[in-house]
Amino acid sequence: MDEVIGAIGVAFGKRTLPGMAPGLFVTDPDGWIPASALAGDDIGLLLAAAGRRWPARPHVSAALMWKAYSYWLSLPVAFGWVVARRVPHVTAAQVLVKLDAPDAPVRLGLRPGTPISVLPDDPLTRGVAAADETALLATARRVLLDEHVLPLLDAFRGAVRISRRPLLGSLSAGMAHAARHAVRAVGGASPDDITTLLGTLGLTDLIEWNGGRLRRRTCCLALTLPQPRICSDCCYLPA
Repeated sequence: MDEVIGAIGVAFGKRTLPGMAPGLFVTDPDGWIPASALAGDDIGLLLAAAGRRWPARPHVSAALMWKAYSYWLSLPVAFGWVVARRVPHVTAAQVLVKLDAPDAPVRLGLRPGTPISVLPDDPLTRGVAAADETALLATARRVLLDEHVLPLLDAFRGAVRISRRPLLGSLSAGMAHAARHAVRAVGGASPDDITTLLGTLGLTDLIEWNGGRLRRRTCCLALTLPQPRICSDCCYLPA
């Protein structure tokens, strides 16, 4: 995944980001929580960390934690697809989470040895070959949605009152932002990759994508904080 990490460095001006484990993979698991636990009995740990970060009504802090979480979860998938047509298996079983990081509300990383699906001609020796791009995209949907996001979303909604649509709206916006950064970092990459990823995940209708400008169709609830915040892609900004 060196090409992916390098492209992240080009896109952001640094290879290590606050919400991502250095080098993407967690070398020392001390202090990290399996995402699979957060989708189960430990969901309260994630919501408590949200409340510490954003002292607001529980559903507001939960929505903002979800927004951060889904963005950092989207990043390796978006960059992997755009840069190298590779899909790291970001399942809840393979992702580790660190809460209350000093510079980010949540930090995500992959276990060493996490499977990476690739195309048949990819030179990555430990890659899991998919038959073609269609199969690779199907893998992206499975590992991201079916085996991580949807179980975690159900746990969220079981613990705090918040509707499904704005949560998926944050995932859609996070994936679009991440893919847009990747497209800008890679020579010859196509903006169509953004639409392809969102279509694969069934999230296209949750954002507006027009002439390079991204606008949400749902609210992340930052506007309802005690000190309201307006995001650059806010659905309430004038068109």
